[in-house]
Amino acid sequence: MSHAFTRIPRARLVQAVLALLLAGPFSIIPAHASELATLLVAAEDELQVEVTKKGLGKEVVIKKGTREWYMMIEVTQDNTVVVRQEKDKEAYVVDESETHDRAMTKAEVDVAIEDFINSVKTQVKKK
Repeated sequence: MSHAFTRIPRARLVQAVLALLLAGPFSIIPAHASELATLLVAAEDELQVEVTKKGLGKEVVIKKGTREWYMMIEVTQDNTVVVRQEKDKEAYVVDESETHDRAMTKAEVDVAIEDFINSVKTQVKKK
């Protein structure tokens, strides 16, 4: 899966923001720095969910730290292709696809995407 732009890993972004806030003449008070660090770490623990419409289907990318989950549902008038992937760092843990011999409805696509998001949330909570 390739993107048109390079994303900065969240951990590096957090480090850069903290370094900027703690350095120089405009540094923040140390007591506030620990509160900010706590907020940034809490934000790091949250899932980043991005759902995009893709033709008649949809795609979802979910990220947390070095883990990434991906689902794409591509719908044509004759069939539906569903791709699911899970990556930890650069290694694929899950990479599967299935083809259905009919087009999924918009409602079915929405339910499948929501179910996928909820299953990832449940999986993350258990760990």
